[in-house]
Amino acid sequence: MSKLFRLLPSMDQILDGLAADAALAGLPRPLVKDHAAAFLDLCREEIKAGAITEPGQLDPAALLPRLAAYVRSHSRPHFRRVLNATGVVVHTNLGRSLLAKPAIDAVVEACAHYSNCEFDLHTGKRGSRYSHVEQILCDITGAEAALVVNNNAAAVFIMLETLARGREVIVSRGQLVEIGGSFRIPDVMAKSGAVLREVGATNRTHVHDYENAIGDATAALMRVHTSNFRVVGFTKEVTLAEMRALGDKYGLPVIEDLGSGTLYALAGEGLLGEPTVQQVVAQGADVVSFSGDKVLGGPQAGVIVGKKEFVDRIKRNPINRAVRIDKMTLAALEATLRLYLDMDLARRTVPTLRMITASRESLKSKARRLADAIRAALGEAVETGLRQGSSRVGGGAFPEYDLPGTLVSVRVAGVPADDLRRALLDTDPPLVARIEDDVFLLDPRTLGNTEITLAAEALRQAVESLKE
Repeated sequence: MSKLFRLLPSMDQILDGLAADAALAGLPRPLVKDHAAAFLDLCREEIKAGAITEPGQLDPAALLPRLAAYVRSHSRPHFRRVLNATGVVVHTNLGRSLLAKPAIDAVVEACAHYSNCEFDLHTGKRGSRYSHVEQILCDITGAEAALVVNNNAAAVFIMLETLARGREVIVSRGQLVEIGGSFRIPDVMAKSGAVLREVGATNRTHVHDYENAIGDATAALMRVHTSNFRVVGFTKEVTLAEMRALGDKYGLPVIEDLGSGTLYALAGEGLLGEPTVQQVVAQGADVVSFSGDKVLGGPQAGVIVGKKEFVDRIKRNPINRAVRIDKMTLAALEATLRLYLDMDLARRTVPTLRMITASRESLKSKARRLADAIRAALGEAVETGLRQGSSRVGGGAFPEYDLPGTLVSVRVAGVPADDLRRALLDTDPPLVARIEDDVFLLDPRTLGNTEITLAAEALRQAVESLKE
């Protein structure tokens, strides 16, 4: 055993051997050295355990392929690309919406060069970063003014802190939603300094519930769109028009938190229950907030639109500095919004909309291509099939609607579906799919056309790793 330890290659030998690996050429040398040292420690443990018994196993030429694979695997960035075959379009855990090509190009341009982020090219003086998106937001939504912060929770917070700190905001009990990560509207409201005044019951709230709660301490009436759940059956909800009339009667602003928010009318696609931002503005909401990276299909952002007198007050709030968006978000958001000037162009170009509105025929064709690619990569080692199934919009939107489509089932002899799922988390790139009734399923809706072969290759890698 001591002889085997002495046969381990030196660090210089290892680094010289790795120098020819093009995949490692751009890595910092200290990082490569650390992983190489860890690999040598692994070899020592294998010698002790009896896994390495022959001198030839420690020859540098014999070790090099395994060493290079080890260093490549352990040098991958922590933040990585993932193949989404779950069928959840706006998958919060996988980064929510994909950006359209014009938005990606805009981000690259913003990162690679100096820009007019806060510089007015007309006056040659300091400008406002919000000027890049305010007018286009007003043009699309019909609002008088607009502001963008870093996410919708921040948007709700700064709206309430500006308009209602120390005073009451009246909200229906049935709209006190909890969003991802256990963040709740009452908690956000409490942190803003506004005082929550609940009215109505979980399933039924009437106009008189709001009216009876109005007093000297009332600062605003608030509606929270229940985008991530639905209450059905014996229900009653006060409409925005009714709340607008009540606000006018008592001189109170009406705030609407749309949550996911959409600029594209998906009712024509059979997805009901989600009003567009344009509709909410037209119906008289004074201030409206919604997310940029959910159904809108842009970068993470909290968008605030509404009446100028209220939005201008929010802009002047010092907290705005703490929640402002960066130049990359501005670039991506403007590029995304420009697509919405032509709704048909947005549907075809914004990946989120394109996936949500994909036809059954196109999804079936993609499923066939995916199954063919998997069989070509794995041959007789795999059994594939097509079955009818459903996808989800995700992102807390359209909770009661399935998106019908075609799924690809994958069975590997002797390999349980959950073992295959775990093995796919370690492929390059990792692939995330789903299991139903102990069957491993891939949903092609959320795979790009160029990802079909990548998904098949990931499955090949996973099956090979399970054989070792």
